Amino acid sequence: MDATLLDAEAEAAVLRVYRQVFAVLAREAGAMIVDPDLLDVDQAILDAFAEAGSDGLTVEQATLACRAYPHDVIVRRFDVLRQYGAITKLVDRPNELRHRAAFAPYVMLMFLRRMSVQGGQAELHQLLTLEAHSVSDPGATEDDGLASTQRLTKVFRLLGNELAILVSTSTTAQLRENAQLAWGNERLIEQAEKVHRIVLDRWPTLHRACTSLRMALAAYADAVQLAAGRLVERAGTTRALGLLPIETWLTFARSSEPDVLAGVLDGLLFDAAAPDFSPQTMVEAVETGRRTGTARMAPPRPTEDVVAPESAAATDREELRAEAERVLAGRPSVDIVEVVDQAGDWITARRVLAELTAAHLHDELEYELVWSDGMRIDPNAGTPWATEGVFRRATP
Repeated sequence: MDATLLDAEAEAAVLRVYRQVFAVLAREAGAMIVDPDLLDVDQAILDAFAEAGSDGLTVEQATLACRAYPHDVIVRRFDVLRQYGAITKLVDRPNELRHRAAFAPYVMLMFLRRMSVQGGQAELHQLLTLEAHSVSDPGATEDDGLASTQRLTKVFRLLGNELAILVSTSTTAQLRENAQLAWGNERLIEQAEKVHRIVLDRWPTLHRACTSLRMALAAYADAVQLAAGRLVERAGTTRALGLLPIETWLTFARSSEPDVLAGVLDGLLFDAAAPDFSPQTMVEAVETGRRTGTARMAPPRPTEDVVAPESAAATDREELRAEAERVLAGRPSVDIVEVVDQAGDWITARRVLAELTAAHLHDELEYELVWSDGMRIDPNAGTPWATEGVFRRATP
């Protein structure tokens, strides 16, 4: 008899908490939450109770504290929360006007908001961790292992079924909205397989339940593959970056290795990267570079046989020739990327490039500057972005 009373008392406690928690999901007509704004109303009411302290609130005080919402909506949600035990009288007597709020409904609201944003993935990871700890406990029994396995089997069956239905019946937009169901699936499966191994090693007689769990995991993995395949198929050549939130792509870009990023970008064509200098800097580089001017006539020579000074054009020509030979260093050609790297920094490199460009354009010099379509990108170099090309001796 005592055991029966204790069992009934425990069941009543569970039922009381259950009703409090699900007060925000009341099923009676006019009480069920059909609009996300009602979650805000319930949270506002519970926030008001949290601020009120141990004195509690009356209905009028609650509506005043939540005056940002319509009065009738506050009163209706207050009655729903009171009916389900989320809000109770401060003292259980007929004429008591003040009420107090339980903490369980507020916790439920927190979980609802997180799950609406993340799809319940974080909670599922935590559940799997708790299940692993539970079955690993030395005091765990075979019944505990069976219950844990059955719970996980149902969870992954529901996940797999939902994804499979979405793949077969939903539009791409709907599938995108529920893409969080496939996030972190490898980690989820690994955690579930860990629980499976622990249970099977400790209680081999539970092989049937473990088999059901393996089948549920396989079905979930297949559904994830189908969903990913359909998303990629509809993504096209753009890869449809909007199929996932921006934060997901940022996390992927920050945490991936260069090879993984290169594989994702393989086959895509981008516009040329913006240079690391402004147009004004380019203009200054051109203006400060040596340029060949028009041929200037030498002044009239004196009648005496004296050596006339060399013209400025000839001086410029020889200086350009000397610079070109210095860069070539006796070779028939040299890569522009090598020239830029040897310069050390962009300020020096642009001066050298201006000299080589002037030598290429000079009519009396036999040098060529040929650019190609490639580009060298090296974050560790003095000039990270360098267009590929060749400076060489011109063939006569």
